[in-house]
Amino acid sequence: MGDVTESTAPTVPDPGRGETRRAARRKGRGTALFLRDVLVILVVAVLASFLIKTFLIRSFYIPSASMENTLEVDDRIIVNQLSPDLIPLTHGDVVVFRDPGGWLPPQEAVQQSPVAAAVDWLLSIVGLSAPDSNDHLIKRVIGLPGDEVSCCNALGQMSVNDVPLTEPYIKVPSGVAKVSDLDFDVTVPEGYLWVMGDNRYNSRDSRYNTDKPGGGFVPIGNVVGRALVVSWPISRWAWLDDYPDTFRGVEQPGG
Repeated sequence: MGDVTESTAPTVPDPGRGETRRAARRKGRGTALFLRDVLVILVVAVLASFLIKTFLIRSFYIPSASMENTLEVDDRIIVNQLSPDLIPLTHGDVVVFRDPGGWLPPQEAVQQSPVAAAVDWLLSIVGLSAPDSNDHLIKRVIGLPGDEVSCCNALGQMSVNDVPLTEPYIKVPSGVAKVSDLDFDVTVPEGYLWVMGDNRYNSRDSRYNTDKPGGGFVPIGNVVGRALVVSWPISRWAWLDDYPDTFRGVEQPGG
C-alpha cells in the first residue's frame, strides 16, 4: 500500500474576528488623528497668543498705590501695544513704560520653585502673566512734546499751555487744595513725555526724577503701550478714561 497522508480540513475564515481587527485599527487611527488635531490646535493657539502679546496687547499687574484710585495694588490691566507707534498718545492716556533710569529702586529677584517658574514662563508667553511688571511704571500723560506744564496756580491747579486743569481722577489728602506738593514749570522736549500718578501725594513721577537721566521726562520710545482696561478682579472691571474734557483746549496751535 502506498503512503497514507493525514488529511487536514481547510481553515474557514472568521469574518467576525477580521472585522474586530479592522475596527480596532480604525479606532487607533481615529485616536491618533484626534490627538494630532488637539496638538495642532494648541500650537496654533499658543502661537496666536504669543503674536498678540508681542504685537497687540499684553497684561500687567499694578504693584504700587501711585495710581489710586484709578488703579489699585494687584489690579490686572490690558495694555494696547499699538500705542505709541501706530496710535499716537494723547493727553490723559494712562501708559506703561520702561524705567528711564533710576526711577525704580533695585529689584530683588523673585524666588520661585522650578515648577512655578516654568508655569509663570509659559503663562507669560501667552500674556496671562507679567513677570516683568516690577521693571515698568504706569502713569498718566500730562505733557506731550512742546507742552508747558506748570503747577500750581492760585487755586492749586496744574496748567498745561496756560490752561488750568480740573482733574477728577486725582487723589489728594483730605483738606489739601494743591494738586501737587511740588511746584514746577517745565517745557516738554521733543520725543518725551511728562507723566504723573493719579495719587498725587504718593507717586514718584516726573516731578521727583528731575535729577535722573532725561530730567524727569520719559522718552516716548520707552512706552510699552496705553492701558485700556482693568481686567481683574472682575469687581473692578472698567475702561480707563483719558478724560478729554479735562484737557480740552490745551493743544498747541497746529497740534
